[in-house]
Amino acid sequence: MGKQKLSASQKQQVGQFQGITGAPKEQAAECLQASQWNVEVSINLFFNSGLTGGTLQTDSAVTSLYEGYKDQQHDAIMADGVGRFCHDLKVDPSDIVMLVISWHFSAATMCEYTRDEFLDGMEELNCNSIDGVRRKLPQLRSELKNDQTFQEVYNYAYGFACEKGQKCLQLDTALAMWQLLFAEQGWPLVNSWCHFLEANHKHAISKDTWCQLLDFAKIVRTEDDLEQFDASNNSAWPYLIDDFVDQLRAKVA
Repeated sequence: MGKQKLSASQKQQVGQFQGITGAPKEQAAECLQASQWNVEVSINLFFNSGLTGGTLQTDSAVTSLYEGYKDQQHDAIMADGVGRFCHDLKVDPSDIVMLVISWHFSAATMCEYTRDEFLDGMEELNCNSIDGVRRKLPQLRSELKNDQTFQEVYNYAYGFACEKGQKCLQLDTALAMWQLLFAEQGWPLVNSWCHFLEANHKHAISKDTWCQLLDFAKIVRTEDDLEQFDASNNSAWPYLIDDFVDQLRAKVA
């Protein structure tokens, strides 16, 4: 995994610290962590320790990179810019590694990076060039082999893939994301699940169903694992998963 992600309030404190000291973001975060996130104490620590600020060269390099992809009408990298970013990385936009990159960027919306998301994300990756990100692609892919990281990326993908202003994920988008994610995780029933939804469910997918499906996939890998589902003692499975289990039982009966 990358560095520990900062909360919204911590990012605000980092910005306050930088505004006074001119320190780069990583140094600001280190001083704040050492001071239990007390801005005044951390600033005193910075100056009393003889540290100096100033903008890193990497900051200007990443800013220039951002400006090259930024939309002409919006201060953000929109779909066209994300496409050029993928092209320069020599990665297909549908490659799961782009989801991992977006997770590191804490991107809120698919096919869009705000200025802060891109700049902060590149800093988290410790990269200031396309070549740097490209060299890191194998490491980013390997992060998904860690179960905890996969679960974090999986849960992140729901909100990321939702349309702006929508709380539920459109079915066609959910199906595509499940195919992408479970191709990496290797859940043998993913095709059966998707076909079941296409035949029996015409509505958007709730976050509860999305999150609990990953738990279900860990318990029921194949039809042979249905007894494990009975033994899970979870009486609160979403109805779609209950109905899917009924269909699997009918199939093997």
